[in-house]
Amino acid sequence: MSFGKMNTFIDLVKKEVAVDTEGFKSEKEVTLASIRAYREGRHGSERWANMAAFSEATDLFRFRVIPGVSVTTDLALLCDGDRFEITSVEDVKGRGMYLEVMAKVVKPGG
Repeated sequence: MSFGKMNTFIDLVKKEVAVDTEGFKSEKEVTLASIRAYREGRHGSERWANMAAFSEATDLFRFRVIPGVSVTTDLALLCDGDRFEITSVEDVKGRGMYLEVMAKVVKPGG
């Protein structure tokens, strides 16, 4: 994966619940990393056709592994004003250099 193809900026975020002094809980998003990624939307390629039977993902993201950050399905991605729930995370070729994340876009209000 060349650096030139990673031309989309994304934020990896996680939800944290904070309790104030009076015991009320509030939920906020904490940005873990702001990085460059390769983004591929769902389309009619052979790869997406093979995944269509079992995947609800709408987008594929590839980016470099971030030292000290474990990317899991508990996290979310923010990209171009949209929020994406991570459905799967895979180490590309098992080398520990790049991650391939399948995600589905979350539409507000249902």
